[in-house]
Amino acid sequence: MPVNIIVGMQWGDEGKGKIVDILSEHHDVIARYQGGANAGHTVVINGSKFVLHLIPSGILREGKTCVIGSGVVVDPQSLFAEIDQLEKGGVNIAGRILISPRAHCILPIHKDLDRASESDTSQKKIGTTGKGIGPAYADKTARIGIPMFYLLDDKKLESAVHSMLMVKNSLLTGFYSKERMEPEFLLKEIRSFIPKLQPLIGDTRSALAEAMKNGKNILCEGAQGTMLDLDHGTYPYVTSSYTVSGGACVGLGIPPGKIDKVIGVVKAYTTRVGEGPFPTELTDAIGAKIQEEGHEFGATTGRPRRCGWFDGPVARYATEINGVNEIALTKLDVLDVLDKLSVCVAYKVDGKVVENIRDDVSILEKARPVYKEFDGWKSKTAGVTEYSKLPDKAKIYLDFLQEQSGAKISIVSTGQGRESTIVKNK
Repeated sequence: MPVNIIVGMQWGDEGKGKIVDILSEHHDVIARYQGGANAGHTVVINGSKFVLHLIPSGILREGKTCVIGSGVVVDPQSLFAEIDQLEKGGVNIAGRILISPRAHCILPIHKDLDRASESDTSQKKIGTTGKGIGPAYADKTARIGIPMFYLLDDKKLESAVHSMLMVKNSLLTGFYSKERMEPEFLLKEIRSFIPKLQPLIGDTRSALAEAMKNGKNILCEGAQGTMLDLDHGTYPYVTSSYTVSGGACVGLGIPPGKIDKVIGVVKAYTTRVGEGPFPTELTDAIGAKIQEEGHEFGATTGRPRRCGWFDGPVARYATEINGVNEIALTKLDVLDVLDKLSVCVAYKVDGKVVENIRDDVSILEKARPVYKEFDGWKSKTAGVTEYSKLPDKAKIYLDFLQEQSGAKISIVSTGQGRESTIVKNK
């Protein structure tokens, strides 16, 4: 009865969607524990590409149950668009999606405030997706949000919307000089999606408890990555939820003692979207080459991702924070074209060598990477499915990344497709 957690070890976009899809074959329930439609998981199956933002990529495995936990904020319109995409792609979703009644809704007012905040020149730019994630989580914390169970009680819903807009309209019209939103408009919008959303709402915590009791295998799926965690990331350039493995217990209601294994997902290099410190960032031709070869553009926004070398201190930090037992390494094939590779093994901060990230993550803003250089293998790894068939120089590189990370690499992705994968310990 393993309960396993998939967690990103960098700044998100590590390729978790593909790894979840692969591991879903051996799990009965795949459960999303945090985040919203600001995350994009891309999975390619038999040449068909699916981009999912809310629904766990386990939905692409027939017969698997997909749970959206209380720690997630749900944009109904985005959810419906995903369902339409899946159904058009021949995926049967009937009876396979269950949303927690405690999950909060992302509403048009949240998106308006998100965009207004990012465009306001008097405030620090964080680089959000503008999807309303932060404002929805802020309302949840301020206890003026709209959880799913409010949708099932019209009186409660109407009262909550009026209370929310009393606060939000003062921000919109006063601080941001935008037009106010009328309660009737927002209620009409919410009521329009209730009939389609209501059948998906159910007691996810009890469903997961029952699954564990019956010996079912559960895979907990996070969005974004460790370095974007609200408490443990590069604050304030972070997301609004708990991306680390501990977030799975909170966002799904699973006791910590039930967790069997944490699988960290990390790229063979590093990327970051949006603002914030990024010690190994490459702003030269090599960075541009990695971006081109890796198709490094956001699945949610299309924004180009900043690219850089593999960061050992970040990987060690993620292993420590999450309790990573095994690593799934992605996009090895992207590096096939490079003559030389570098791995950051430490930072120089104020003249001192720093090997590990501590609670003061502000050191990343002035950190200068200390690199170890490797020869590129200059041969094709794309599509390789056996570790023994990798070039020797690629194996040397992987061995060093494993040493730097502090956890064994058990899966290596060598391409976008489900089949382009090496599982070292089947």
